[in-house]
Amino acid sequence: MSSPPSLLSLSIDAAVFNLHIISDLSFLPEHILIDLFLRTLKAGKLTERILKIFIATGKDEIISMIQALNIQLVTTPVLPTSKLYFNPLCYLDAQTSSKSERCLTFFFDSINIQVHEKKKKKEPYLIFDSIISSWLYHNMSQVTIDRNEVDIVIAAFRSDLTSFLEEWRPIFSRFHLIIVQDPDLKDELKIPKGFDFDAYTKSDIDKLVSPSNASMFSGYACRYFGYLISKRKYIVSIDDDCSPAKDNNGDVVDIVTQHITNLKTPATPLFFNTLYDPYRKGSDFVRGYPFSLRSGVPCVLSCGLWLNLADFDAPTQSLKPELRNSRYVDAVLTVPKNSLMPMSGINIAFDREVVGPAILPALKLAKEGKFRWETMEDVWCGLVVKVVCDHLQLGVKTGIPYVWRNERGSAIDSLKKEWEGVKLMEELIPFFQTLKLSQDAVTAEACVMEMAVAIKKGMGSSHPELANAAGNMVEWVKIWKEVKSRVLV
Repeated sequence: MSSPPSLLSLSIDAAVFNLHIISDLSFLPEHILIDLFLRTLKAGKLTERILKIFIATGKDEIISMIQALNIQLVTTPVLPTSKLYFNPLCYLDAQTSSKSERCLTFFFDSINIQVHEKKKKKEPYLIFDSIISSWLYHNMSQVTIDRNEVDIVIAAFRSDLTSFLEEWRPIFSRFHLIIVQDPDLKDELKIPKGFDFDAYTKSDIDKLVSPSNASMFSGYACRYFGYLISKRKYIVSIDDDCSPAKDNNGDVVDIVTQHITNLKTPATPLFFNTLYDPYRKGSDFVRGYPFSLRSGVPCVLSCGLWLNLADFDAPTQSLKPELRNSRYVDAVLTVPKNSLMPMSGINIAFDREVVGPAILPALKLAKEGKFRWETMEDVWCGLVVKVVCDHLQLGVKTGIPYVWRNERGSAIDSLKKEWEGVKLMEELIPFFQTLKLSQDAVTAEACVMEMAVAIKKGMGSSHPELANAAGNMVEWVKIWKEVKSRVLV
């Protein structure tokens, strides 16, 4: 037997049918006003006069709902009369302040809006998609970060990590760390107390992969071993030559929170929004942006930026040795579909469960060295994962968060070693721009395997290093599946 309605509930129902004689609602508490507004919508009683009364209350939540639903004081419909699909709008029950969710379904038919409670309506339902989506992301509380979903992978190229980790302690101490030591580093790692971490050395790599594949994880590529053995959904990756950056207000940038926020809010690769990320506070979709695309797609890769030593190549840094990046631009952009990008592996985060197999070590230059200027493995990885994301309708973001990149190495000394990669890029880009995957490739693993075949066939004969890269891609997928099966067992 259902419980009888409360006196408050009966009073609100009575008010709905007597709004035509009420001239002021501003005295009502906001949670009661919200309930009254929703019941008015449900009953189809929202006339021009009643709408003006609700607007006159000046309550922020009511104004936000009216704006989000695009309800306007006009006599002709302002919203499409066709019913478009979207996820149900869930909100917190204001009367009980409990965390029980009530799901509403909105049907727009001319200027009449009907609201149905999901629990009472078992049949499939349709609701107006994108306005509610945008309203939800702008009015939801801060993205919740579960520390058990995040691994921070640190590539260690020096043995004493004390100063590095102490700088990052306020941020990193909340999360589990995977520290992977460069196999060529012989000294034992020094790690201060107070961190939840697992450290891996060359012997650990040799135990997990065959000797022939262990070389895949040398130098900067050692970070990929951390990606491989992680068991968590999100990876945040950083090197030991990075320090926390400060934003324009002088506050330390929490790279974990910003990266995970980027990943947990949609990306918009199918149509470019000129006002940056529309899901950030203070932004939205611009005029002319199709409502049918405002739900976005899942974001699976977040590429952060560097202050101080920007990610220039060796020729640029050699010609402009004093050039430093001092501009903190507080913005996030989705990289458009079919646009390739050079990815740096130093300040990134990604959804390991979705695109982990596409974040891989593959390309090794003949004269590859130990400094960032002397490698191309992360740039190659960026080309691969972007093609995968475009094919699978997934999103990539770039922008904040920033880290402060400290000096290491000499651009002039590295110039000869990197020149091979600089020339190679001129041929790689046209190839990747025309690379198409089949409809049978519905996972990151399948996409990588198809790409490996195409790369070996299309460029392997003229470039032995690319043939080797294609082989490494195949081996990586095999290792990934094997390690995954061990975890599941």
